[in-house]
Amino acid sequence: MQGAAAAATSVSGPSWSWATRGRASALASRHVGLAAASSTPHFGPRGAAQPLPLLRVRGGCRLRPLSLLSDSGRNGKVTRAAASVPAEDVSAAEARTEDGGIAATVQLGAMIVAWYLLNIYFNIYNKQVLGALPLPLPYTITAFQLAFGSMVIFLMWATKLHPAPARLSAAQLGKIAPLAVGHMLGTVFTNMSLGKVAVSFTHTIKASEPFFTVLLSGLFLGEVPSLPVLGSLVPIVGGVALASLTEVSFNWTGFWSAMASNLTNQSRNVLSKKLLADDKDAMDDINLFSVITVLSFLLSCPLMFLAEGIKFTPGYLQSTGLNLQELCVRAALAAFCFHGYQKLSYLILSRVSPVTHSVANCVKRVVVIISSVLFFSTPISPVNALGTGAALGGVFLYSRLTRTKKPKDA
Repeated sequence: MQGAAAAATSVSGPSWSWATRGRASALASRHVGLAAASSTPHFGPRGAAQPLPLLRVRGGCRLRPLSLLSDSGRNGKVTRAAASVPAEDVSAAEARTEDGGIAATVQLGAMIVAWYLLNIYFNIYNKQVLGALPLPLPYTITAFQLAFGSMVIFLMWATKLHPAPARLSAAQLGKIAPLAVGHMLGTVFTNMSLGKVAVSFTHTIKASEPFFTVLLSGLFLGEVPSLPVLGSLVPIVGGVALASLTEVSFNWTGFWSAMASNLTNQSRNVLSKKLLADDKDAMDDINLFSVITVLSFLLSCPLMFLAEGIKFTPGYLQSTGLNLQELCVRAALAAFCFHGYQKLSYLILSRVSPVTHSVANCVKRVVVIISSVLFFSTPISPVNALGTGAALGGVFLYSRLTRTKKPKDA
């Protein structure tokens, strides 16, 4: 220390050394009282409060206690010491989070693509089966599709791919039964429409679902739609009317069957809000859909026997001269796609908001219409295309406007 001081003196000269010492002594004397007053008291052997001794350095200068508050701490916020986490651990955690987000997005995208593809193939196979039969037999086809779905559901429960409902009371079945009736009738009317008119026209009519949603929600739930939502229904209704007037395959049975499908499906959705909103023992969406499917199959069997009898048999089909194996394979594929796209719809809804799901469903209808037009070479006029586009545009607008609803209605 003395050598360093001597070297500093020889370099800077005596005038700098004495001036520096003078300022240091003056600063030390000015802060003696403040340091003594601000020192933290401690208790001696007899409990008397005494100030803690201040630290000293050579030359008699006392060090002031260091403040534990930074500039932000002086404003009332205490600055906490940062946890000593290695930088490589933080980077690894951020990388894992980013990879998880990318993987979830890719998985959701794959589910949406599969949802679209299964819907496309269902409409193609189902139309081929309904068109090949001497009679469309919508009740029999519906019972077959629901039976196939019920088999898949019991297999899912048996293999623990998804846990079965822990308990299913009679009260719950009483609430779910009306939903099953709506689901079964909606499927019957859809198959009836597909057997009479083109796939593209059926889905154009089914694009008017928001109209029935607003109507039934107002009647049963007391929900009053906003003026923009009501305005979005104008292009939907106008587009469906324009497409119907110029549809080559127009048939009143097919038209009213598609309308009845809208009514029953949206009644199911509205009733599910009304009946299951306050259910404390409510099941998850997958099990709810599964129970609805099984009940729908049980309800469809007596309706099939009364309306069409047992005609979907090998003997009857062989008497029509059809290729029995090919027909059964296509019917099974249609049933698999039918159950698969509905199950995926529930899975996607559990991952995204209802508004996003509604928009994706609108895009799905566009994809199905375009695919069916290309596959079946359906003739479509410019006016018909304009009406279909207006209806789908109104559905998209309606989906966007529903985000203004309250969270409980989302």
